[in-house]
This record gives sequence, C-alpha cells and structure tokens, in this order.
Amino acid sequence: MLKVIGHIAFIILFLFISFFGIGPVIFADGTMNERIMNLLIIILAYVILIWLYRIFIRKMRIK
Repeated sequence: MLKVIGHIAFIILFLFISFFGIGPVIFADGTMNERIMNLLIIILAYVILIWLYRIFIRKMRIK
C-alpha cells in the first residue's frame, strides 16, 4: 500500500512541476535570460525529483 501511495505522490509532484514550472517558462513575458534561468531551475527540480524517486524505488525493492 505504501508503494502505491509513494508512486501516486511522485506522479502528483511531477505534474505540479510540469504545470507550474514549464507553463510559466513558455508563456512568460520576461526577457530571454529570465526564461532560461527559470528553465534551468525547473530542470534542476526535475533532476532532484528523479533522484529522489530512484531512491524511493530502491528502498521499496529491499522491503
């Protein structure tokens, strides 16, 4: 049961980052430098979340 809740939580987090992160980068009225900085922050958030997801999957395999 914890495994299913964990997967659902990560799916929701990915959706939040996609909706609130990529949307403003695409539709922002700022300068190109501002958009690129936002995009780099969003990519970093994805990398961290993927890293945490991999740790979660490894810990679930051990149990």
